[in-house]
Amino acid sequence: MAETYSGEFYCVKCKAKREATGEVQVNDKGTRMAKAKCPECGTNLNRILGKA
Repeated sequence: MAETYSGEFYCVKCKAKREATGEVQVNDKGTRMAKAKCPECGTNLNRILGKA
């Protein structure tokens, strides 16, 4: 089961903080990142959560 993150993301296109739920992924360096879609404009949102 994939880990999820629910909280605030910053949308670069809207220039505002948005509440969203996204899937947590680990990149090549071992950093956990949550990825979601902006509920207003549909832009991809990323939030860095720290080391795994």
